[in-house]
Amino acid sequence: MAIQVTEKAIAAIQAAAAKRQTPPKGLRVGIRGGGCTGFSYLFEWSDAEARPEDRVLSFEDGRVNVFVDPKSFAFLDGSTLDFASTLMASGFRWLNPNVKSTCGCGESVQF
Repeated sequence: MAIQVTEKAIAAIQAAAAKRQTPPKGLRVGIRGGGCTGFSYLFEWSDAEARPEDRVLSFEDGRVNVFVDPKSFAFLDGSTLDFASTLMASGFRWLNPNVKSTCGCGESVQF
């Protein structure tokens, strides 16, 4: 399996990266401990090249790169990264079949 990234998410990554003074090397996504139910998703810019152990998802002829560390990949494998805009909020969201439950805040997941 693999991680999929929607066209909307790719466009949102490009738009956000273009607003930075220094273009990032990629967007690092992953899972970290914490939150109401045990884990939360990580989204942060990487100004360094991918680490040797990272999985690199490359789009738009290498202009958009997503870095995933091996431990996070185990939790995200089979997922889709999307970007959604509603009247209430907009942002990245994971469609992750590995999640057993989420908390009311929507920021925390359990595997």
